[in-house]
Amino acid sequence: MTLPAAVISFFASAAPAFADLKICNRMSYVVEAAIGIDDKAATATRGWFRIDPATCRVVVQGTLAADRILLNARALGVYGASPIPQNGSDMLCVAQENFVIAAARQCRSGQTQAPFTQITPTQTDDGNLVAYLAEDSEYDDEQARLAGIQRLLAIAGYDAGAIDGVDGPKTQGALSAFLKSRGLAPDIVQSPNFFKTMVDAVQTPSASGLTWCNDTPHKVMAAVATDDGKSVTSRGWYRIDPGKCLHPDVTGTPRQVYSFAEAVDADNRAIKLKDKPLNWGGEKQLCTRETKFETNEQNDCPARGFAATGFGAVDMSSGGKTLRFAMP
Repeated sequence: MTLPAAVISFFASAAPAFADLKICNRMSYVVEAAIGIDDKAATATRGWFRIDPATCRVVVQGTLAADRILLNARALGVYGASPIPQNGSDMLCVAQENFVIAAARQCRSGQTQAPFTQITPTQTDDGNLVAYLAEDSEYDDEQARLAGIQRLLAIAGYDAGAIDGVDGPKTQGALSAFLKSRGLAPDIVQSPNFFKTMVDAVQTPSASGLTWCNDTPHKVMAAVATDDGKSVTSRGWYRIDPGKCLHPDVTGTPRQVYSFAEAVDADNRAIKLKDKPLNWGGEKQLCTRETKFETNEQNDCPARGFAATGFGAVDMSSGGKTLRFAMP
């Protein structure tokens, strides 16, 4: 599954920012949002606000007086490299977990800089303010919710067809198979916690397909490669948080699957033990690069702007394999 290009879209208005502010998600991804409040005295940030597809969340309550409102949004790690472009011009401080930072232009220990984009929310009839996260596909709420379910079904190893927000037999068949395998009643699909249920399922070891589990105290970034007999396609990166598992998108029945993973710090620098990177791979040299990538050309990696990285072959003969990344 190739991640489509996605953009953050904000419906602009000249409305002053003096009301509750909420962020609405019309993307096919579960996202985490952070906001920045910039006024003459200081710039403060707060996050992370988790927002499921087709839902809204109030991020500021009461009177909001600010010269500028800024936003950073990221997709959950289950989706691999975030499809949301991070190209804002204001670099403000955030933390890995939930945070409130009063002086967000000077980062302290445990904080890192992230690009924030200025937004101008729309004022609604009730006087509140709203900003929408949207993809190029321009889903409405119903389409965004269905596309979000399709996307997580695909990551969990079910063939839901195209991720397009359009219902059909393939989507319903994959959803039914998913619910049956987890012992869930059909009406849970309408539950407000259904996306959490699906994300938890994707992060649980599975008897089928490939599963990565991170047993280290560090964030792990992983890449997968598949050989279909004609070419080898490598893709990454997938973020696996400490104590979590993840199913990379391995579709079809490839002849061979390969894996590489590396532990990184908060700045995405490789963790080293005794001057050696903490990683898990093998002898198969395949192409990777630091940012999100997908390539089916594996020759002369450096000449094409890639690095040659040692992947390990994964034995999938039993139909499923869980790779656990642990400290040596």
